[in-house]
Amino acid sequence: MDLESRAGAAFDLLPSVAYIRWPCVRLRGFSIQPQPRSRPGEKACKVQSIESGGAGSFANLFEQSLQGGGFVKEGEIIQGTVVAVQRDEVVIDIGGKSEGIIPLSEFVGAGGEATVKAGDKIDVYIESRENDDGLVTLSKEKADKMKVWDEISAACERDELIEGTISQRVKGGLSVTIRGGVKAFLPGSQVDLRPIRNLDKLIGQTYQFKVIKFNKKRGNIVLSRRVLLEKERDQIKTKTLETLEEGKVVKGVIKNITEYGAFVDLGGIDGLLHITDMSWGRVTHPNELFKVGDEVTVRVLKYNPETERVSLGLKQTQEDPWTHAEEAYPPGKRIRGKVMSITDYGAFVELEPGVEGLIHVSEMSWTKKVKHPSKVLEIGQEVECQVLEVDAKSKRISLGLKQLEPDPWSIFVDKYHPGDKIGGKVRSITDYGVFIGIEEGVDGMVHKSDLSWTAKVNNPADLFHKGDDVEAIILSINHDEKKVSLGIKQLHDDPWPNMFNELPPGKVVEATVVSVVDYGVFVRVRDGVEGLIAQGDLADGADLKIGDKVQAEIANIDSQDRRITLSMRIGESTSQPIKADKRPSMMPKKASDTDKTGGTIGELIKQKLGDKLGGIDKKEDEKKEE
Repeated sequence: MDLESRAGAAFDLLPSVAYIRWPCVRLRGFSIQPQPRSRPGEKACKVQSIESGGAGSFANLFEQSLQGGGFVKEGEIIQGTVVAVQRDEVVIDIGGKSEGIIPLSEFVGAGGEATVKAGDKIDVYIESRENDDGLVTLSKEKADKMKVWDEISAACERDELIEGTISQRVKGGLSVTIRGGVKAFLPGSQVDLRPIRNLDKLIGQTYQFKVIKFNKKRGNIVLSRRVLLEKERDQIKTKTLETLEEGKVVKGVIKNITEYGAFVDLGGIDGLLHITDMSWGRVTHPNELFKVGDEVTVRVLKYNPETERVSLGLKQTQEDPWTHAEEAYPPGKRIRGKVMSITDYGAFVELEPGVEGLIHVSEMSWTKKVKHPSKVLEIGQEVECQVLEVDAKSKRISLGLKQLEPDPWSIFVDKYHPGDKIGGKVRSITDYGVFIGIEEGVDGMVHKSDLSWTAKVNNPADLFHKGDDVEAIILSINHDEKKVSLGIKQLHDDPWPNMFNELPPGKVVEATVVSVVDYGVFVRVRDGVEGLIAQGDLADGADLKIGDKVQAEIANIDSQDRRITLSMRIGESTSQPIKADKRPSMMPKKASDTDKTGGTIGELIKQKLGDKLGGIDKKEDEKKEE
């Protein structure tokens, strides 16, 4: 092949390698002159026919360049120089009379601006020797990655750590940017010693990591931070256990909170701070006192080296408030507190953290019978109360609410004495008597035997109703039991000594109906004297009401039982008149009289004992009242 053919063939090969920036050269028979190309800074050469002198030297140079391997190979990393920075691309001179291009986006830094300028020396990766435009395709990112891979491989072999910044959250964990902008994967389980719910808060943080897995072919790098933390924890734990002992006061950080307590990191080992050991006061939930991350000073209560279980106490670092409770809360002192809980038998009031007292339901009111403490107090209410009793050893304080007001009993005993006449309303009625309200908070009882001189009252409800206004005499006052005995019949003198003279049987009197019962009506003959008109002794068609005036005949007087019976059937009474000068209790009775009153042994005993039985019944009823 002659020189012209070989030169032409050489220039036909040049575009496939790169744009060659040669100066214009004149050879014998040929001339090479630069021609303008479409890309700035680039020149093409045109072979022109010149004299053949010196052609051998050019051919020799070209052949030497081919034989010497001056052309770059794909897959290599070489150093290039930035020739120009264009709008979207960067032109790189990689030597060997070749230039390549790299997208400008590979040079954009974290701030979003390009960090490259003409003249910079950079390492690039040869992706291909020629693209459609005849340029060498280069990559800076791949070059960086390959360099990083080599560094990572070396770091793994030497068991070294790699620093990286968490850039974003991905499926299953986090993406970490390490050397040269290479992305690595940090699994969620390897982020910390404990699972972290909010991984987003770690974005932007820089940590040291250990490579636990990498695959150069696939481009996968797996990191772990937990391995480092575990190693660090073990070192701290060993140091902590050397000095840990029961009774020692240590500092820690709240790591986790549950319903029953909080776990405290003492330095590589966790201890449990139970809810009952957090405060001398009442704690409903640990989050009332702590939050995760709080630093606390606690005392080691128990420590088991075998199981490495540690029990902690916070209140044990403080003075027990009960040690000064007797001095701080003497009986009789008025204090304020907060109702913390309510039970069926009372309310617990917090006087200070760790010190609570009980207001018993019986100490809530002088005048009202409190069925349940919630009717008077409610949880969270601020109340004033009085200290009644303090037992520091048992950690109990008895409080009173009613003691803030004057005791109605004290007012009563100063105002009233036995024999005084009182007035009040009927508050309640029982089988054995009537309760009358004397003063606010003080009631007195009228036993059924003290209701009437002349009528035997088996059921007090036959004569009285709740709310009736009545008068009575104070018979006795029991200061120890705070009880008052009243009598209504004592408002009048005993009529029986003159009964036979004033109301002999057969006498017609005007009476007032005081009560209507199933078996008849009770009437008042005069003050202090009542009698019964039996149902069979009522006038035909009589429809009587309380307060009605009736004409009735004294039918019978029983001095033994102190009963008077009357009849509206005047002149029809079959009862025999009893003479006034002879007391029935002193006269032997005829058989007919015995039949009327009953001839049983019980009746005879009752007639003999008389008022003694009434006194016994009265005492039994008083016991029922108690």
